[in-house]
Amino acid sequence: MKDRLIAFDRLINIMDELREKCPWDKKQTMESLRYLTIEELYELSDAILDGNMDEIKKELGDILLHIVFYAKIASEKNKFNITDVINGICEKLIYRHPHIYGDKKVNDEFEVKRNWEKLKMKEGKNSVLEGVPNSLPAIVKSYRIQEKVRGIGFDWDNTDQVLDKVKEEIIELKEEVKNGDLDKIESEFGDVLFALINYSRFIGINPENALEKTNKRFINRFQIMERLIKSKNLDLSEMKLKEMDEFWEKAKKIYNQK
Repeated sequence: MKDRLIAFDRLINIMDELREKCPWDKKQTMESLRYLTIEELYELSDAILDGNMDEIKKELGDILLHIVFYAKIASEKNKFNITDVINGICEKLIYRHPHIYGDKKVNDEFEVKRNWEKLKMKEGKNSVLEGVPNSLPAIVKSYRIQEKVRGIGFDWDNTDQVLDKVKEEIIELKEEVKNGDLDKIESEFGDVLFALINYSRFIGINPENALEKTNKRFINRFQIMERLIKSKNLDLSEMKLKEMDEFWEKAKKIYNQK
């Protein structure tokens, strides 16, 4: 406990000193830090997907610095300080976990989430979806929307129902593709994605993580293929698809042996 307090106090003191003496740190505003914070969050996401604990530790430190930085700027404007930030989240966690800090009884994770959403509505929220940021990437947003409405019981009963919905949406998409109306095709394609994201929840898969891991696999395999083609003194841009496929299969085998 003492070590944690010392380490946190050290960070706060360094932030105070940098804000006072460093030309770059003195110049920063919440707006100027915003895009850097987003970048740090994506770097943390990459480290988590890679399973790199050293990088995760490093990126968590960068994000913690940003939190302290925002609080420092706010304190200079006499709006709030880091103590207010920490006490605020502590009070929220205590209030929203009555099964830990009160006499509320719960049987499972689902009941915890449902109680969480009910308590948020008591705090003055007009919709269970108010807490979903507009700027979230579309896949993450869909997943969060579905989680939110599930919290108040608006959800399918079982996995088979969701898979049937996916199949239904694919049939509707095929029909609109035949008709050739791009607006309707786009709408049905979105419905297919939304249904697939729903299905991912029911089978315990995070769609954002799954897609990003597929992206990483494709990039790695494609770059292996490029190196194989280059080693044969061939030009990728002049090759036929059948030739590329042969190298692609070799690249997949090499990747899978890692």
